Amino acid sequence: MLAIRTILVVAALCASVSLLHAEVRILASPGGEVGPFIELFDKVRASGERVVIDGPCLSACTLVLSMVPNDRICVTRRAVLGFHAARSIDRRGRLYAEPEASEAVLEAYPPPVRGWIIRRGGLTSRLLLLRGRELAAIYPRCR
Repeated sequence: MLAIRTILVVAALCASVSLLHAEVRILASPGGEVGPFIELFDKVRASGERVVIDGPCLSACTLVLSMVPNDRICVTRRAVLGFHAARSIDRRGRLYAEPEASEAVLEAYPPPVRGWIIRRGGLTSRLLLLRGRELAAIYPRCR
């Protein structure tokens, strides 16, 4: 829980500092609980800011792709997007699959991203990494 709070504080600080430059820069996000990412990306979408993906954006972080317009997202050479099936943790700390949530998330991704995921077997427990030329074919390089 402390790690998630730390990540969110860092993300919030980066977002507020970036207001001066009218961009949000994602340097490294391992993901985490979906709710805080939805809140953050909802604010980014409403602000009109550009999102620069400049490092790993994994798991819940990839929700940025479905919440911020594609023309306001760019990637650097360091960008890596990581996708997996939705999952939750029960009261005993055990992970379990959330197939309906996985389907909803997959449908929310832009068509080129959704197609890339489907061609690799869909959202499963295995982490799929989109980077390099394949990523640059979907999102423009940042200028």
